[in-house]
Amino acid sequence: MTMLGRAVVTSILLAGLFNPEVQADSGFANPSNQVTITDVQVRSSDHGTVVLLSAEGRAIPIFVDLTVALSIQGALNGEKLSRPMSHDLMHTILDAYGGKVLQTVITLKDGTYYGALTVAVQDQVKVFDSRSSDSIALAVHFKAPIIVGRDLLNSAGRALEKPKADSL
Repeated sequence: MTMLGRAVVTSILLAGLFNPEVQADSGFANPSNQVTITDVQVRSSDHGTVVLLSAEGRAIPIFVDLTVALSIQGALNGEKLSRPMSHDLMHTILDAYGGKVLQTVITLKDGTYYGALTVAVQDQVKVFDSRSSDSIALAVHFKAPIIVGRDLLNSAGRALEKPKADSL
């Protein structure tokens, strides 16, 4: 490994991003209690930017800051910005070291959404506690599954409006 490579890895370790003590439990004892999100959209609302995680005709709204919304939207559209954003940078670093995001699990506790981001680098797989928005952004960048509990989808998810049929 080059001196620059060691410096990057050391910086990541010091920042706590690859601390093996940082683990999160997905909370799913039974895999049938989990749902894989099938669609991610970024929207604007009167209350700010919101990411809609959709599956099974329901959407979970998660409000995010504008920077994360732009990162997610850019990854969804395959857009490359002239300067990389934080999620672009993390994607580039992980990719350079043969790493990837395997999945993220989104949970809700005391009114706050959390992300459990599963990352593989070489032969190590770790799960990291993260903000749900960062976890979603990295999952979208890596085209990794976003998973929620069925109970979360049922309680926080809003029914999607069906498109109205065109009448003649």
